[in-house]
Amino acid sequence: MGAYPDATYNKGFVSSSYAILGTGALGGYYGACLQRAGLDVHFLLHSDYKHVSKSGLIIESPEGDFTLSQVNAYSNVAQMPRCDVVAIALKTTQNHLLPQLLPAVVKDDGVVLVLQNGLGIEDEVAQIVGSHRVIGGLCFLCSNKVGPGHIHHLDYKEITLGEYMPNYRPCGITERLRQIADDFERAGIPIQLAEDLLLARWRKLVWNIPYNGLSVILDATTDELMANEYARSLVEQLMHEVVAGAAKCDRYIPDSFIQKMLDHTAQMKPYRPSMKIDYDHLRPLEVEAIFGNPLRAAQAAGANLPQIATLYLQLKFLDGKNCF
Repeated sequence: MGAYPDATYNKGFVSSSYAILGTGALGGYYGACLQRAGLDVHFLLHSDYKHVSKSGLIIESPEGDFTLSQVNAYSNVAQMPRCDVVAIALKTTQNHLLPQLLPAVVKDDGVVLVLQNGLGIEDEVAQIVGSHRVIGGLCFLCSNKVGPGHIHHLDYKEITLGEYMPNYRPCGITERLRQIADDFERAGIPIQLAEDLLLARWRKLVWNIPYNGLSVILDATTDELMANEYARSLVEQLMHEVVAGAAKCDRYIPDSFIQKMLDHTAQMKPYRPSMKIDYDHLRPLEVEAIFGNPLRAAQAAGANLPQIATLYLQLKFLDGKNCF
């Protein structure tokens, strides 16, 4: 597959400045790495704004701790400069804010990098800024926010980047994708470039659906799920259902990928997935993006995914009960 036939996807693009919308476990970590590498980075914060604007960001990591004593911190996008790359690191439960946030901070020739979990989220962003300005990013990262402006990176950090096109038509690797990849790699973040963003998103769901869902339903961390033969069996069954759903949507994932995800997770440090953390802190869960959207897409294509459907209904119940 080649690059986009439409030259507007590359014309005049320079990735010299970054805006991070959502400076939590994910946005705080990646944004701090980019700034440490010399990039011009601007952080949008909510509850941590006063602390971070005064004291900066602290990153704990097995690869070496570091502190950014000064960062460009903002509590309102109206105060931020317009940037070349706007990275959405908010939870999808906050995407209703994007129509107010994005137009104010993305340059006319800039792009929006969607660093969120789930399926179909680029469609929502494209309605705001146009499909030619959207790039998807899938983060395989174990990281928690442990205090105001304090991020604890535990394990992994790779990102898969892919260009978005309407209806998720597969496409090639553009020059602007390579520029963004170069920035992240300069910051020490391994990057994979995907020609097919929809396939990449289904592959990420192979991990996200079982571990995020079961961590809440079974009140368990990843190591507990892997250590118990019954829970591990359920994880594997759910992974096979995700693969079956992807196949109905004409995206094929080999069984070897399931084993790869199981092996990676078995080697991972004990971890509470993001949905478990949100549930424990009585925050809304990303049920629709991670479970509802792929379930509906697969069902519309003729798939029967009974275990994912059950997990979806259980999580909807718990989410509704949790947020009252």
